[in-house]
Amino acid sequence: MANFVDDYCEFPVALRRPMWRIWHNLLIRFDKDVSANFMNYGYAGLNGDKPIELEKKDEINRYCIQLYDHVVRDVKLENKNVLEVGSGRGGGAHYISRYYKTKKYTGVDISSSVINFCNRFYNNPGLSFKQGVAENIPFEAGTYDAVVNVESARCYRDVKVFFREVHRVLSPDGHFLFADMIETEKVDGVRKDLESCGFKIHSENEITKNVARGLELDTERRENLIDKKVPGLLRKSFKTFAGTKGSKRFDSFNNGQYQYMSFVLSKN
Repeated sequence: MANFVDDYCEFPVALRRPMWRIWHNLLIRFDKDVSANFMNYGYAGLNGDKPIELEKKDEINRYCIQLYDHVVRDVKLENKNVLEVGSGRGGGAHYISRYYKTKKYTGVDISSSVINFCNRFYNNPGLSFKQGVAENIPFEAGTYDAVVNVESARCYRDVKVFFREVHRVLSPDGHFLFADMIETEKVDGVRKDLESCGFKIHSENEITKNVARGLELDTERRENLIDKKVPGLLRKSFKTFAGTKGSKRFDSFNNGQYQYMSFVLSKN
């Protein structure tokens, strides 16, 4: 099964979403005390970058949080209405809504089980979760000041339709804060798709080395958590999915197969 998990990003897009549903359901089953509310690969500063300041309770998820912080930090979100598409287990939504003091933060995910989980588990003001599909976002045009999408778009059936939907739900001066791993030869195509769907690129950063370093520093925590929560026969697959050091996914960030890109965009 580990080889199957290693290659899920290269599956036909029709198979990627079912894969995500399987993992969400398994996590809910195994993680009863919600020790794993982040599913992204993480981010670590390089060359002496100053780390962000976190409350003590958030330190355990530092590298995952730092990825979200890198994605959103250049846009003012205080008192704004923010939408996250592909919000997963809600860790990023919980972090941004608290630290950036958003007015309203809505997480959307295709998995009903994870949406039910998030609405039960999180209770900070203005934070809510709703089931929906990325290519048909369930909100009216111009509703949100910012849309966040972290490490999710690669699983969508049609990413250009998703980009158009983001453009639709954004306010006229809204921002799209987007980050994902992209096959190296497809980076130019994603950039052109964003522009053709009506976005102006304010900044883009290749953060592959930061993500790889974050995974390296976080591997021990991830593996200990998996060893504690997951039955023995599934542990290797979970470690592969988590991108721990030595996995094929971890190696793909060092051999040039993938680039991890982050973009700050606005309506053009």
